Amino acid sequence: MLLAGAVLCLAMAAVGFAPRATASRRADADVALPRTIRDSMNAVFLASNEHWNELGDLNTLERMLGTVRPTQREYLGCLQGTVRDGVVRIDGWMPAHDMKRLQLAVTGSCEGVPRLLGTWHTHPYHADLENLPIKERSLSPQDLETLRTSDYAVMLVIWDVDSLDAAVRVPDGTTRHPAAVRIE
Repeated sequence: MLLAGAVLCLAMAAVGFAPRATASRRADADVALPRTIRDSMNAVFLASNEHWNELGDLNTLERMLGTVRPTQREYLGCLQGTVRDGVVRIDGWMPAHDMKRLQLAVTGSCEGVPRLLGTWHTHPYHADLENLPIKERSLSPQDLETLRTSDYAVMLVIWDVDSLDAAVRVPDGTTRHPAAVRIE
């Protein structure tokens, strides 16, 4: 029976009768991110995350404010590329203009960036009271609201090397989170 099914599929393909994808079928990824671009973002994450565990002598408020000895700061980048066939295709990024980097937030502008798709930023580790890493593994509600109220097609956050979270704007204007990311 299995052999008969295989022969039938081969015969259908030979005469051009193979099933075709439909327009309503979702792509295997919402975001296509080249490995070289992801690696450059990882390098920024590592630089922004240095010395995260050197705050053991500070109290909670001093750690949260990051004013005594800020050891890590968030970073904001502007994503460049295109949207084709329902997939956000990232092919580059630039640092945001007028970036203000804080321990728990970052601001800046992507105005004037050619082929602007959206933004990416880092979520550096924070040390808990035992000096162990606290990792923010997701876009925050504020991040998602920023995407929802902007013209951006995508927003990414890197929270560890090779670890990211993504949200995209879909054709009906709503956002999809989490969004599937394919590293190419």
